[in-house]
Amino acid sequence: MHDYPRGVFTRQERILVVDDEDLIRETVSLALSDEGYQVEVAGDGSTALALITNTLQRQGARNSDQETPFDLAILDLMLPGMNGLDICRMLRHQSLDIPILILSAKGSETDRVVGLEVGADDYLAKPFGMRELVARCRALLRRYRRSRLPQTQSVLTYRDIVLYLNEMRVTVQSQEIPLSPKEFRILELFMSQPNRVWNREELIDQIWGPDFMGDRKTVDVHIRWLREKIEADPSNPQYIVTLRGFGYRFG
Repeated sequence: MHDYPRGVFTRQERILVVDDEDLIRETVSLALSDEGYQVEVAGDGSTALALITNTLQRQGARNSDQETPFDLAILDLMLPGMNGLDICRMLRHQSLDIPILILSAKGSETDRVVGLEVGADDYLAKPFGMRELVARCRALLRRYRRSRLPQTQSVLTYRDIVLYLNEMRVTVQSQEIPLSPKEFRILELFMSQPNRVWNREELIDQIWGPDFMGDRKTVDVHIRWLREKIEADPSNPQYIVTLRGFGYRFG
């Protein structure tokens, strides 16, 4: 697993949700916030463009790095005034190469093709399931991370832990720690998204794969083994924290 490069996760990923339906906008925002994303919302195209412009101006005043205002934009196709396709065109015209997911009550092939041709990356017809929307957002963000990272970046760092992706090795306080392949991949996933909470099912899907048919408690066993190797006091962990009823959080 090398989908989670250093530098991309020094902050929460930012998602812009633009929809004129209050219920959809609020529900999508809540679902994405629960996944650990930072969400901004707008009910029309003009407000969305103002958010993008203001964010770019704040970033420009803070540093000279070429950051994008958001990591993902979710745009309703039918908006009052400036519609989702217009916003999509303007984002691409400004060379803002962020993933764009179009939402629309129109589900015809023509509408999907038009959306993709003006620069959208994916298209989801209403009504949609929230789990599917979150899954599509994750997939778009994974591709975006890979596209942003220079191939030479191959190290993840968090506090005293350094994980060398290409060399498949880990050091804690400059001391090399032997890890099994599964332990390495779990740590890589955790370090790629510090402070995110992962439940057992998500870890199984990411590390063992969706077709895994074994005992779900294998996650707990591997977490215990990993703690014994990277924590100064495994019974009082400082890196991998258990949140009862929710899952595990790194950091």
